[in-house]
Amino acid sequence: MTPAAGYRGYQRIGENVTKGIPDIHEAIDCYREIKQGKYGDIGKVMEGPNQWPENPQEFKELMEEYIKLCTDLSRKILRGISLALAGSPYEFEGKMAGDPFWVMRLIGYPGAEFTNGQPENDIGCGAHTDYGLLTLVNQDDDKTALQVRNLGGEWISAIPIPGSFVCNIGDMLKILSNGVYESTLHRVINNSPQYRVCVAFFYETNFDAVVEPLDICKQKYPGGRGGCQVFKRAVYGEHLVSKVQTNFAM
Repeated sequence: MTPAAGYRGYQRIGENVTKGIPDIHEAIDCYREIKQGKYGDIGKVMEGPNQWPENPQEFKELMEEYIKLCTDLSRKILRGISLALAGSPYEFEGKMAGDPFWVMRLIGYPGAEFTNGQPENDIGCGAHTDYGLLTLVNQDDDKTALQVRNLGGEWISAIPIPGSFVCNIGDMLKILSNGVYESTLHRVINNSPQYRVCVAFFYETNFDAVVEPLDICKQKYPGGRGGCQVFKRAVYGEHLVSKVQTNFAM
């Protein structure tokens, strides 16, 4: 992975950085491919083909099918959220997410090293929120490593449930819902001696979407859940690029 490759490809352990601290994981990062020049200067940063491993030979085909399935599932989840906000099922489509961008990360976390029988607690991925609408996290069934901070400020483990996804709320859904849905602060600490694998699929708005609270949310939830919070508009592509450019030690 390099900036010249549109931040696509393989990153070594420690190349991903959260708040200035290297994360102890390696990954293959893929993004929806962008046609050259489609989004002007801001999109240029993310242009380039995905770099798929040549072995196994069917890897690219399988991943593209997985992306399609996750895209369809995410759209259905958002239609349910839209109904829950008292809107139509399609509030998150059209100009907002009718042509959704996506990100997929295949992440490997080395097993923990132990000293005197205790894990050294290397941070596999530091505390952060996700950038878009929803994240579908497909994690190993037998290793508990993902932690989420609750409203009381406590870190609780997202214990894997076989056959399920963990679904995170992202920054753009927090803005669109006027704060009704909270962007989830989470981190990864792999205390297992075994290597842990996670496939994270990030379902986003349109790359060039101007994101601000939906009319239904401004009317029904003025000021968001806290009663006084104001959410400024954001352009998703600009938000993504600002994060990507500070997330890698290159």
